Amino acid sequence: MSLLIVIAAASVWGIVASAIALHRDGYRRVPTDGTRLP
Repeated sequence: MSLLIVIAAASVWGIVASAIALHRDGYRRVPTDGTRLP
């Protein structure tokens, strides 16, 4: 049972850490700049 709790805690920590990293990284949709297209 304790192993299940440890695995669940690690997965939650990983999801939260990934969300924080994506938020700090500035990952978002960026509009296309038409002046830079060939």
